[in-house]
Amino acid sequence: MKFLKTALLLIGSITLFTACDTHETIHEYPKAERDETAVDDYFGTKVADPYRWLENDTLAATREWIEAERALTNEYFSHVPLRDVIKERLTQIVNYERYGVPTKRFGKYIYSKNNGLQNQSVFYMQDVKGGEPEVLLDPNKLSKDGSVSVGDLSFSKDGKYFAYTVHRSGSDWTEIYVKEVATKKTLRDHIEWVKFSNAVWYKNGFFYSAYSKPAAGMETSELNENMKVCYHKLGDPQEKDVVVYEDPEHPQNFISFEITKDENYMFLYEFGDDEMGHTMAIRDLRNPNSKFILLATDQNYTYSPVDIIDGKMYIVTDYQAPKGKLCVVSIKDLNKATVEHWETLIPESEDVIVVAQMGAGKLIVTYDEDASNHAYVYELDGSLKHEIKLPTFGTIDISSRYDEPEIFYSFTSFTFPTAIYRYDMKSNTSKVFRAPKVYFNPKDYITEQVFYTSKDGTRVPMFITYKKGTEKNGHNPTLLYGYGGFDISLHPEFSSLRIPFIEGGGIYASANLRGGKEYGEEWHIAGTKLHKQNVFDDFIAAAEYLIDNQYTSPDYLAINGGSNGGLAVAACVNQRPDLFRVAVPEVGVMDMLRYQKFTIGWAWASDYGTSEDSEEMFKALYAYSPLHNIQSGKDVHYPAILVTTAEHDDRVVPAHSYKYAATLQAAQTGDQPKIIRIDNNAGHGGGKTMMSFVEEQADIDAFILYNMGIDF
Repeated sequence: MKFLKTALLLIGSITLFTACDTHETIHEYPKAERDETAVDDYFGTKVADPYRWLENDTLAATREWIEAERALTNEYFSHVPLRDVIKERLTQIVNYERYGVPTKRFGKYIYSKNNGLQNQSVFYMQDVKGGEPEVLLDPNKLSKDGSVSVGDLSFSKDGKYFAYTVHRSGSDWTEIYVKEVATKKTLRDHIEWVKFSNAVWYKNGFFYSAYSKPAAGMETSELNENMKVCYHKLGDPQEKDVVVYEDPEHPQNFISFEITKDENYMFLYEFGDDEMGHTMAIRDLRNPNSKFILLATDQNYTYSPVDIIDGKMYIVTDYQAPKGKLCVVSIKDLNKATVEHWETLIPESEDVIVVAQMGAGKLIVTYDEDASNHAYVYELDGSLKHEIKLPTFGTIDISSRYDEPEIFYSFTSFTFPTAIYRYDMKSNTSKVFRAPKVYFNPKDYITEQVFYTSKDGTRVPMFITYKKGTEKNGHNPTLLYGYGGFDISLHPEFSSLRIPFIEGGGIYASANLRGGKEYGEEWHIAGTKLHKQNVFDDFIAAAEYLIDNQYTSPDYLAINGGSNGGLAVAACVNQRPDLFRVAVPEVGVMDMLRYQKFTIGWAWASDYGTSEDSEEMFKALYAYSPLHNIQSGKDVHYPAILVTTAEHDDRVVPAHSYKYAATLQAAQTGDQPKIIRIDNNAGHGGGKTMMSFVEEQADIDAFILYNMGIDF
């Protein structure tokens, strides 16, 4: 099989997918012993958990099983010729120069840049008047194997120092380091046991959220209890850091914070383990004896301060406004700045407020309109000035400051590689600041948005991307992607890793399932807890739409999703195995009865509920839990399934995928392969080198096409 490099670069109307034979039937899977003594009683219902021993990843039997599964998966892919072909094309197409949105600080542009195949983007600083860019930090030099990644950079107010966060092997656990900007010297400051927080500078140090150093023998679930907000003074050891806030009465609450750009006020947010939103408090940092004052206490809502300008606090909230509104309140008397005193400045509309920010003395508000971003400029009195014109439906990320006239934003869509624009507020015009050169022609492709009807009559949007001239003949290989949870919206975004599948004649569909926030908090709630089945109904209805409208057929349809989306994929396969030829659940939540017992799993109860809440909640979870609803029997025919996970995933622990894969392999589900791909040096999507991403995507694409009987 020859790789048509020239044809790929000049793809035009050439179709590279052709029919091939599939004959890799797996006759024997690695043996996983069943422990019949592992049984739980839920409100009188006894539930067996025979592979619970796989939850112990240090157990010798678990290690043997993992290595046996790796050997089987490697052996399987050694017979799939598409793998190397796709990997070569993926390597070619991801190798393009790309930039992050610049911020302007201290007369400098600060931005990230990736030359193409670098594992991580390098952070640069450049004088706004020109000159050569200067490397601030190169994360690629922090580890030889690419296992150390850098998250956020934050700068002290005087611009002398910057802090950066580090993750090892994709873990959610974070360390903070500090460098001197002028010399690039790494200071001795080193903060550990941080999670979901960066360094927020204040005077001669910074605040951060973290957990206590674990004691010997501590359970993993205990590692994630009693979060604290601390203050670190530069030069001090972490042991001397001062705890400025903690809530020992609610050990599982998450606590986050932010500080106004003038460093006068701190906002504090506390998230409960079973609520949709959070509380919000404020503290006047100008007074060292000040205390936090609660401004909003109802954790069913979210509160997001934009800024404090001339004694007025601007804030976005969904309090009594599911799609969001922008409010304003005077903070001259903080005791009278509580939520009941907030004045609505920009009322709730048909579209959902995604984010609001200050820029060049104005308010910039980004909305979701049918899952696509639209940005508008308002005066501080709430009057609309104009809309920022965007190239097509897509996703925008704006970099701006109230006192800075220069504004930048990035824009992207499914076949629109991320480009950086400089925006002029006065003329309401945008000019390309940096645009990448990619090794395919975006003009050869089309993205359409369709709306389909779910089982209960709900109208659901879906984006469909394909090459121009593609015929709706029911024979197009199609990849359907979804998420549906935790009020996360799926926006149109570019990924070079998707391109080879589409340019070869495939169709990519992204469904905006309930559980996200595409239409506000009501859309989110409609896909949670006792309503979670709506998510799967939406996903199934998306597949049926693609089939009914001849985009594809069950023989050419694959379903894919990660994390909560991996749960959705596996649940839909259990409920409608006839709809799909291939399924790829990535790092999925598969055991809905025990998920809350691992690391931070209890934090997901706001979306899922738990098996311990009530008999009704247990029955709802038990009814769709992927692990507990795998069908079996001679008349059962599941699609080909590739499960993916990573050994260092401390968010959705790999035991979910281990137990699911072992159960699948032991069941009678037809002749199609059921294999698991276990990454040994990564976490929940992070900690991977660029080539690790390429190799994983090559495996996924090859598995899909090979099991559809399609060559590349």
